[in-house]
Amino acid sequence: MSRDRSERRLDRLQFRAWRAFLYAYSRVVPTLDKELVRAQGLSLNQFEVLSWLRRAGERGLRMSDLASRVVLSSSGVTRAVDQLERKGLVERGVFEGDKRGYLATLTAEGRDILRRATAVHVRGLREHFLKHMSRTELEHLATALEAVLDGEGSPLPPLTATAPKGS
Repeated sequence: MSRDRSERRLDRLQFRAWRAFLYAYSRVVPTLDKELVRAQGLSLNQFEVLSWLRRAGERGLRMSDLASRVVLSSSGVTRAVDQLERKGLVERGVFEGDKRGYLATLTAEGRDILRRATAVHVRGLREHFLKHMSRTELEHLATALEAVLDGEGSPLPPLTATAPKGS
């Protein structure tokens, strides 16, 4: 009975770690989002899409490849790209290697706004996240969160965005 009960409950440290993760995320991410919207008219999701497209360079990324890298559902990626395209920050075209697929690329205006938004975002990260931890604590946090991602079969995507095959 006591073993069954202990398997249903978290110990104090487990519960503390889980709550700290949730509360930190729910506090920091909306703050970063608000700062980007206020300064550049971009949501954090839109900023992430632009960042990945910049990493891909002039060749851009297939929508499916973009969806595998960002922290959004496929429909969320489509919605973000639609919004960015309406703002003139992204162009979308048919992928020559597969006429069924679409390729998203940054426009010159998209690169300009991303440069300004990056400055805002880095300031926000330093103010609301990084300044609260030492380098050692950051290393432990990154290692711990990467272990969770690896354990869930979803490792952190590499920071390089490869060009689509056939382009």
